Amino acid sequence: MGNAVVVGVDGSPSSFSAVERAAEEAVLHGVGLDIVHVLTMPPLPAAVDATTYEAVSGAMHEKAHGHLSEAESRARAVAPGIEISSAVMAGEAAHVLVESSRLASLVVVGSRGLGGLRGLLLGSVAVHLAAHAHCPVLVFRGTPDPSGPIVLCADGSAANSAAVDFAFAEASFGDARLVAAHVWSEWSVPPTPPRDPALAYARKPGELAGEEEALLSEALSGTGEKYPDVPVERRLLHGRTRQELIDASRDARLMVVGARGAGGFAGMLVGSVSQALLHHAHCPVAVVRREQYE
Repeated sequence: MGNAVVVGVDGSPSSFSAVERAAEEAVLHGVGLDIVHVLTMPPLPAAVDATTYEAVSGAMHEKAHGHLSEAESRARAVAPGIEISSAVMAGEAAHVLVESSRLASLVVVGSRGLGGLRGLLLGSVAVHLAAHAHCPVLVFRGTPDPSGPIVLCADGSAANSAAVDFAFAEASFGDARLVAAHVWSEWSVPPTPPRDPALAYARKPGELAGEEEALLSEALSGTGEKYPDVPVERRLLHGRTRQELIDASRDARLMVVGARGAGGFAGMLVGSVSQALLHHAHCPVAVVRREQYE
């Protein structure tokens, strides 16, 4: 990381939690913190005169600056010496934060903002950022365990390589343990023809598990030399991918996942596993796309 951490704040409890986490990330990586509040003026009836419009605009700007002041106070409580800049920006929140991500090292948002509908687990801004940001996105949700590991969701795909790099860097900077979790089942691996046509099964008992273990090892190849300070636990999980990873998030400080994995469909910017974690993980989730590192 070389550029500032950007965090979006809208006055919601979730966004203030995101500010505190963003301040911690900025300290870990030795960069500044940019706090952004996006102001979207509501449509006003044509009959509204200029004086009324200015009064509404003034009130909204005053409230926005109040949110920024509160956010800065929370950030400084977490990181007293941090360099902070803050701004009220006009436009649509998702678009403004995507543009802000062009020069950011990380964008942090809460899982739900003030505009979230009752019962909606994840805000539209978080979903849009995960799919379109130009840098990794951290969505603050759940209750992270400060002493827990960083859990990397490793699937062995080329698209997942950026998530591997990000997870190891986070663990190194944060002096954290890393759990590299790979989930497999007989249904997640394409069938292969048996070596002997007389055999009833394509693989011998236990052979598939060995192949999946080798895939995990290959996905982590070279990281030990690059990050010798990071203790790594390789965890091979057998079952349903989404549920196994959600369960693995219970005692984690952070989940790291690629935007799309090995089973991603063309045109889908955020895969089903990434979306499941964004909606249901018990800790914050970082989504990393391969093209952000190219």
